[in-house]
Amino acid sequence: MKIITSKDGLLKGIQIVQNAVSTKSTLPILSHILLEAKKQEIKLTATDLEIGVSVKVEGEVQEEGAITIPARKFSEIVKELPGQSEIHISIKKGQTVTIEVGKSYFRLLGLLKEDFPQLPDFPAHGSRSVDLVKIPQKILKNMIQLTSFAMSHDETRYVLNGILFSFREKNLKLVATDGRRLALMQKNIGELGNLKKDVIVPMKTILELSRDLGDEGEVIFYFKENQLQISLGPITITSRLVEGEYPNYEQVIPKKTKEELKVGTQNFLQATRRASILTNQESQSVKINIIKDRMIITKNTPDLGEAHEELEVDYKGGELAIGFNPSFIVDVLKNVEEDSVKFGFIDPEKPAVIRSGEDYTYIVLPMQVT
Repeated sequence: MKIITSKDGLLKGIQIVQNAVSTKSTLPILSHILLEAKKQEIKLTATDLEIGVSVKVEGEVQEEGAITIPARKFSEIVKELPGQSEIHISIKKGQTVTIEVGKSYFRLLGLLKEDFPQLPDFPAHGSRSVDLVKIPQKILKNMIQLTSFAMSHDETRYVLNGILFSFREKNLKLVATDGRRLALMQKNIGELGNLKKDVIVPMKTILELSRDLGDEGEVIFYFKENQLQISLGPITITSRLVEGEYPNYEQVIPKKTKEELKVGTQNFLQATRRASILTNQESQSVKINIIKDRMIITKNTPDLGEAHEELEVDYKGGELAIGFNPSFIVDVLKNVEEDSVKFGFIDPEKPAVIRSGEDYTYIVLPMQVT
């Protein structure tokens, strides 16, 4: 194998795939990046057996071939190479990889391609055995941004360790919950066709996807049995789906709230953040009082101090006092792009609802105010 490529292109490719490099596995091959050169195409691939990421890198293929290279050292070398120069990479004497730029020369010992795990093979596009959907990257990026923070990190509730993608013809819903809050975002997307399917995409795949999504172009999802392949131009992500049945999320969304107010997103966010400064491990909730056209956020922590924030809101209902974990309020408000949100509630012991526009609903359980 002999290839010529640029430092910027190669480094960007390494940075894309290295999130899938395993750092804990006892299999040495999983700490490597597979470098392939064939038919004028240079491709980097990494996997930890849960997720696989591949990216195509621009360059010249002088001789076809493939080898795996230790990911960490490969990344460190390329990062430190002189900029604006062509990088020459070749295989010499079996598993030895040479990297040359001008008068800089490195030699690394790789492992054979045959030892590298083979990623699932998806049939050609248009095959009846594969479901395919296209979604504008900008729309999906926004939907994931408004839901991913609500995923559960409790490994004993594995079906909640991801996001539910619910395809219903031209409607796509993304749902995430950790049992104490739930985020639901839905959009009508013409490119979905007539697909009816519910799948749970695991957290690691969601995090990788959110890193790679941009504001232009489409992202294509291919589904085959319990496998998923995601194509974003030169980047391909392959992943298993979470097996199991997602909880009936619709039954926890209040059909109607007793009271509802309208409040400025940034004002609500900043006031909650400031009040949360005085929370601690023993006293995590802040108190929200609604009185006529005012929202008063307070936190009183023994041996620490007191915080008091007052906001103007659009509200005509009765008085109410309710407590929340401020992190659950901050998480949603810092991702909402609209200038204001609707904040609905039934009573101090029932879930509250934050709505943004017509497409976004966030449910959060109250906490006892200590």
